[in-house]
Amino acid sequence: MNNQAKATGSLKNFISLIKTLHWPVAVTAFALLLSLIETVAGLVVPLITKDLVDSFTSELMNWKTGVFLLGLFVVQAIAGGFSYYMLAYIGETVVADLRNQLWQKVLRLPIPYFDQNETGETMSRITQDTTVLKSLVSEHLVSFISGMISIIGAIVILLVLDWKMTIIMLISVPVSMVILIPLGRLMHKVAKATQAEMAKFSGHLGRVLGDIRLVKAYRAEPTEGGKGKTAIQSLFRYGLKEAKIQAVISPIMMLTMMGILVVILGYGGAQVARGALSAGTLVAIIFLLFQIIMPFAQMAQFFTSFQKAVGATERIQGILQMKSEPAMGKFSPQSEGALTFSDVHFSYDPDKHVVNGISFTAGRGTVTAFVGPSGGGKTTIFSLVERFYLPNSGEILLGAVPIKDIPLAEWRGRIGYVSQESPLLSGTILDNIAYGLERRPSIDKIIEAAKAANAYTFIEEMPDQFETLVGERGMKLSGGQRQRIAIARALLHNPEILLLDEATSNLDSGSETHVQEALQHLMNGRTTLIIAHRLATVLHADQLLFLESGKITGRGRHEELLESHDLYREFAAGQGLA
Repeated sequence: MNNQAKATGSLKNFISLIKTLHWPVAVTAFALLLSLIETVAGLVVPLITKDLVDSFTSELMNWKTGVFLLGLFVVQAIAGGFSYYMLAYIGETVVADLRNQLWQKVLRLPIPYFDQNETGETMSRITQDTTVLKSLVSEHLVSFISGMISIIGAIVILLVLDWKMTIIMLISVPVSMVILIPLGRLMHKVAKATQAEMAKFSGHLGRVLGDIRLVKAYRAEPTEGGKGKTAIQSLFRYGLKEAKIQAVISPIMMLTMMGILVVILGYGGAQVARGALSAGTLVAIIFLLFQIIMPFAQMAQFFTSFQKAVGATERIQGILQMKSEPAMGKFSPQSEGALTFSDVHFSYDPDKHVVNGISFTAGRGTVTAFVGPSGGGKTTIFSLVERFYLPNSGEILLGAVPIKDIPLAEWRGRIGYVSQESPLLSGTILDNIAYGLERRPSIDKIIEAAKAANAYTFIEEMPDQFETLVGERGMKLSGGQRQRIAIARALLHNPEILLLDEATSNLDSGSETHVQEALQHLMNGRTTLIIAHRLATVLHADQLLFLESGKITGRGRHEELLESHDLYREFAAGQGLA
């Protein structure tokens, strides 16, 4: 009963997903019409063949019948060709719409989703699971409908020609169903498990290939090779399970149909010998039998594809039904002023608090630096400011307005972020500097930002200058070059709030001087938060907050903390600043 409920739920999910997709209605209707014409032509052929065979016994063969039969074949071929193209068009349209829905959804999923799910698994949902649905729509769905019409039409004609033979044939249908229905349920389980295993394998591939330098640096090829081999063998075993089920389904159907054919040939031959049936009628019956056998064989493939599509739909619906990041706040307030954390608590896991009751105010136009040992919660504070996560309790405000009430896109548009390992996307230097802007600014503004970030000199020296390809994750550039492009990007966005995570740590001493000047210019009049491991970069901050285990244990200027905070004094002494 539980399995039956699950199957019903899966089918409902599948139907509800199909309803949400953009179907080209006119093309679908025309494809069905052509498919119907092809089917009807196929059903008429046996009747014409009957007259043609019977006319062999007469003195003069009816040549008009032969021409009409040839015309039917031509109509069937043309209708079949156009129908095939239109079905492919429908399948591609539907899967494009579904992939677009999934892609737009994935882009708007909150960061915790990406913390819990591997990138490769998500990619598998968008690529492989949607392809399974496309296969069902373009290759099997309309052929299933036309097959049903063909079977019903053939049975009706057979009943007219010889109802006894038809009854003999129909007895085999419930017998086949008793065998096929349990096999279909088993196929659903296997197909679902195969797709899940494929998603895991894709996740493994994405993780390893994304960090291939790490793999090679630590000679981990044998380890990763072993893990990949295990996953491939698992897929191999699931593939064999699928093959075993198919190996039972197909022969059962063919054996049933061939058995019927033998019975009908024997019975029909006896009828012809007695003169109770004409030779043409027997030939027509055999032709009509094949009109049933072929769609019946195709139904086995449809059944398999349908079970796979239902399994894929469950995973696709799982993503589509997830809660997206809130696109808008409750209203769009005119908010400005200090950035305030008011008794903010946050934890990734219920047992471990990362931010534990933090309160501070970063005044407009001031610089607030976070210092302290690793694991103190500095990066998490930045994530909370960017609203990648929401506090478990407490509030973050801009002026008097909670930031959660500001539309998300507008809020993030006010923030510029430069991290210690500033990521670049594959593409050109120009693409990366202007990344995220709705309208690309003029080249003069881009050059101005590059100069201010001390990036223009090395860009100008490159053969393709701003059109230089940076490679995957910017690996064709040095760490310092990547950092300066990220700073140029932040300058171009002209943010109100600036988040700097050791933004100058990867620069050589010569470049650092120029970039520090650019950052000082950028920070002027803006609320700036800095994560600092090197105290020398934040000695002139308006306030330093010392974080330990998610709590602020010291606050003040450099000189004040030297006097009042023992651990800060140790940090400063270790860096020669005490």
